[in-house]
Amino acid sequence: MTVRFSILEKGRALVSMEEEPSQLKRAIIDASAGAISGAISRTVTSPLDVIKIRFQVQLEPTSSWTLLRRDLATPSKYTGMIQATKDIFREEGLQGFWRGNVPALLMYMPYTAIQFTVLHMLKTFASGSSKTGNHINLSPYLSYMSGALAGCAATLGSYPFDLLRTILASQGEPKVYPNMRTAFIDILRTRGFPGLYAGLPPTLVEIMPYAGLQFGTYDTFKRWTLAWNHRHYSNTTEEDSLSGFQAFLCGLAAGTCAKLVCHPLDVVKKRFQIEGLQRHPRYGARVEHRAYRNMFDATQRILQTEGWAGLYKGIVPSTIKAAPAAAVTFVAYELTSDWLEYILT
Repeated sequence: MTVRFSILEKGRALVSMEEEPSQLKRAIIDASAGAISGAISRTVTSPLDVIKIRFQVQLEPTSSWTLLRRDLATPSKYTGMIQATKDIFREEGLQGFWRGNVPALLMYMPYTAIQFTVLHMLKTFASGSSKTGNHINLSPYLSYMSGALAGCAATLGSYPFDLLRTILASQGEPKVYPNMRTAFIDILRTRGFPGLYAGLPPTLVEIMPYAGLQFGTYDTFKRWTLAWNHRHYSNTTEEDSLSGFQAFLCGLAAGTCAKLVCHPLDVVKKRFQIEGLQRHPRYGARVEHRAYRNMFDATQRILQTEGWAGLYKGIVPSTIKAAPAAAVTFVAYELTSDWLEYILT
C-alpha cells in the first residue's frame, strides 16, 4: 500500500489557503469521521473480540498447559485460539463471531465520535490552532493527556452499550438473552439503573492509560515517520505527509503498545460486567453477583485463584485484534476527516 493521500493532501493544501473551519463544522467533521472509522474497525475485528471476551470471562485456565499443572477436575471450555475458533463455529455458526456486534456498533460509533471530537478540541486548545497539521508539534505529554481525557469522555457517553456488548458476546449457546432489548430490561430489573454502569470504575482506570498510550504513541510514531520522510525524500508532498501504509504501521504499533500494558484492567472490567450472568454449565463456572467488592479485591481474587495468567486471559486475540483495530481506526479517520474537510470547507 504505497499510494499516498495525494487527492486529500491537495484538498488539505487548498483548505489551508482559506480560513480555518468553524468550530461547529470542525466538530461535525471529527464526529462523523470518528463514527465511520469506529464502525469499520469494529465490524472488521468483531470475531477476535468475541474470542477475547470468551477467554476473559472464563474462570478456568485458558491453556491446556496451565490446566495440567494445576490438576483441576473441571475442564476448561476454551484452551487456545484455534480450539476456541473451531468450537464457536461448530456450536454457533459464523454468526457467533459477530454476536453482540449491534450494541458494539452502537457503542463504538458514538465512542469514536466523542473521542475524536474531544481530542481535537483539547489539541486545539493546547496548540492555539484548529488545524490538524499544527497538532503534530504538541509535546508528547500533551498528546498523552489529551488522549486520556478524550477516552474518559467517550467512555462515559457510551458505556451502557459496552456492557450489553460484553454480556451478549459472552453468553454462548443456549442464549440467555435473545437480543439487546431483553438484556437491557433484565439488567434494569435485577440491578437497577446503576447496573448499566457495572464495571465503570475499572473501565475509567483502564481507559485513561490505554487511550493516552494509544494516541500519544501514535503521535510519537507519526513524528518519527515524518522526520524519516524528511531525511529520505526531497519531494515536499512526500516528506510532509504519511503514506497509507505508514499511517497503518503507526496505528498498529500504537494499538499493540496500549493493549499490552492495559490488558489486565480489561479482564477485571469484564468480570464486573458479567456478574450474575446465567450461562450453560459447559462454559464453566460463572461470576456470582457481587463476587468482588471493588477493583482491588477483584484483582487480588483473580491472582489468588487463577494466578498471573488470569490477568492476561485473552491477551493473544486481544492484541491481534487491538493492533489492526487501532490501525484501521486511525487510517479510516484520517482519510474520512480529510475528505469531509475538503468537501465542507
